[in-house]
Amino acid sequence: QGIIFTCVFLFYSTCVNSSQGQFPITQNVTVVEGRSANMTCRVDFNDNTSLQWSNPAQQTLFFGDKKALRDHRIELVRATSQELTIRIGDVGLSDEGLYTCSLFTMPVKTTKAFLTVLGVPGRPEITGFTKPAMEGDLITLTCTTSGSKPAISQNTTNATGKSFTVRSSLKLRVDRRDDGVAYTCHVDHVSLSNPYMTTEVLEVHYAPHLEIAKSLIIPQEGQYFKLECVSIGNPIPEPVLWSKDGGELPDIERMIVEGRELTITTLNKTDNGTYRCEASNHLGTDSAEYILFVYDPNALGQHGPDHALIGGVVAVVVFITMCLIIVLGRYLARHKGTYLTHEAKGAEDAPDADTAIINAEGNHVHAEEKKEYFI
Repeated sequence: QGIIFTCVFLFYSTCVNSSQGQFPITQNVTVVEGRSANMTCRVDFNDNTSLQWSNPAQQTLFFGDKKALRDHRIELVRATSQELTIRIGDVGLSDEGLYTCSLFTMPVKTTKAFLTVLGVPGRPEITGFTKPAMEGDLITLTCTTSGSKPAISQNTTNATGKSFTVRSSLKLRVDRRDDGVAYTCHVDHVSLSNPYMTTEVLEVHYAPHLEIAKSLIIPQEGQYFKLECVSIGNPIPEPVLWSKDGGELPDIERMIVEGRELTITTLNKTDNGTYRCEASNHLGTDSAEYILFVYDPNALGQHGPDHALIGGVVAVVVFITMCLIIVLGRYLARHKGTYLTHEAKGAEDAPDADTAIINAEGNHVHAEEKKEYFI
């Protein structure tokens, strides 16, 4: 009996070390709303003691491999003496909370795991302005997204249950440069693999502005000539009206109007004058003018590049340069010469006039050795 007692004692000690001396091991889980979450509970040693999962409302989900709660979203993944793993499908925000894993020893040991559910934000919408905007209007673009959890930013304006609605606004005074500009709202969230984006293209109405473009720089008699009334404006300014010298076009057979273009099939001197195009939209009217002068091609040929004039200019430049050289040469020549140093030295000390003359002549003999030049 002593031997049997000893064995029982040892067996009981092993049970304490393996089951009663340990707690279940779990991990917190984070899942995106609508996806599946696996909740795992395990122990290192077990003597066939059961493991159990309960939800935040303390309702038993699984006791060992036995399902306790009628919820088609919850299913068994793995059940052994050392592990109990369950899967919750189509997770909603209401599933978030503390889940409990229990090891049924004496006493019962429990460990909790927190299930975090990330709310997926809806695709953003841009609102707050009326199409089209008028040039000079102050408009507000508001980007709104709902259903995020956690909140996307500190600009959260509304919380519904466990999800959030976030709005971001942009104010700007529009002009014609904003017409056709795309504004994009980005929504980035931990639950998204790629950000959501929504784009709104502004439509801005503004008054017209006209300019006239010509097909030839130097129009000549007999040539084909075209004027185009280039207009910008929204709505597009139309129709375009052409006139000459304040009246109607005088020769509709040669002067052909097609949309914004005025074509003169064969130019002649009678076409000289001021041409005007005019167009309007509901915001205003604008016009542009072009003065046409038709050149005689023969006159242009005779007076093309004026070579005589160019030659005359070159000749004048050469003449002035030569004059400067001559004047400079004469100036230098005048300042070139000789002088005699101490030519009268000795004459002052001579005892008589004859001696003074002799001494002066002697000094002139050496004067050539004392030339100095100034340039």
